[in-house]
Amino acid sequence: MLQVRRPRAGLPLAVTLAAALAGCAAELPPPPPPPGIDSTAPPEKPDLPRVDQAALRRERAHGARDANARARAAAASPASMNMRNYLTGIEEALIARGKLRTDQGSEIALSPEKLADDFIRIALYDEYARDGGRLVARDTPAPLRRWQRPVQLRVEFGDSVDTGQRSRDRAEIGSFAARIQRVSGHPVSLTGAEGNFAVLIVNEDERRAIGPRLNSLVPGIPDSDVNALSELAPQNYCTVFAYSQGNSAVYVQAVALIRAELPPRLRRSCIHEELAQGMGLANDSPMARPSIFNDDEEFAYLTRHDELLLKILYDARLQPGMTEAEARPIVLQIARELLAIEA
Repeated sequence: MLQVRRPRAGLPLAVTLAAALAGCAAELPPPPPPPGIDSTAPPEKPDLPRVDQAALRRERAHGARDANARARAAAASPASMNMRNYLTGIEEALIARGKLRTDQGSEIALSPEKLADDFIRIALYDEYARDGGRLVARDTPAPLRRWQRPVQLRVEFGDSVDTGQRSRDRAEIGSFAARIQRVSGHPVSLTGAEGNFAVLIVNEDERRAIGPRLNSLVPGIPDSDVNALSELAPQNYCTVFAYSQGNSAVYVQAVALIRAELPPRLRRSCIHEELAQGMGLANDSPMARPSIFNDDEEFAYLTRHDELLLKILYDARLQPGMTEAEARPIVLQIARELLAIEA
């Protein structure tokens, strides 16, 4: 507790000073009279126009009907209908084979060594490499990369997405952004304004014509990335590209693309995987279980294993630019601590 001690000589000094001021007061001229107060009433404010709430509701309803009519027309194109049927069949087949699990896979044993190995393979390797201006699937060692600025997610929809689906997608993305922030400790939020992480939900026709929008969102985006997104193969349901400046290992911008034709479980799975990968978990590994970072589609949604990977990625003991040799002993120590907490 902080104690304040009064100076013993304070009282006589205060009395003497007050007396001196009182003695001088008689010799001073009287103070000037106070200025007059303008008592003129302010002008009346004009009445604000009344808001017709019923008219506003009618206008919103008309807007929603028009948007949904455009969505039905756009979604009815042959290319989009074929893609929707294809993806619906894929989801049904995967579920029938026991894939796209929605549980946490708690029966799968996890050791610190296994968790550290999974992190190294997923965070310190790239799934694709650039080769002569094009992207090829090849595991390539990479430095540790992550964000330093807050991640602000901006969602854009093609005309093919109706208002009800837009609301559901926004709710899912906003909820998952909050989960990523809670798990990683890094600020992540859904914004309606300019964001640094664009999530584009478009159908087949809109995706093929997306080049100009990509060039606007990411000035200087490589042509190979534009081609990869606009010419996405049918077996790729979604993807994400994250960008840094120059040779920096710090992300400053990202673009995720999600097919509008996706059925519910694959749609939510894509939101989970691409947003988490855009945080810096860039690769997939056939050894990672239970995890969405595995191309076998065993798990549909982010698991507890994957949350631990995010915690490791944004641990302050790791720094962007670290190599595997520099990061591995630190990652193993963090993994031991995290699993000891859960034990």
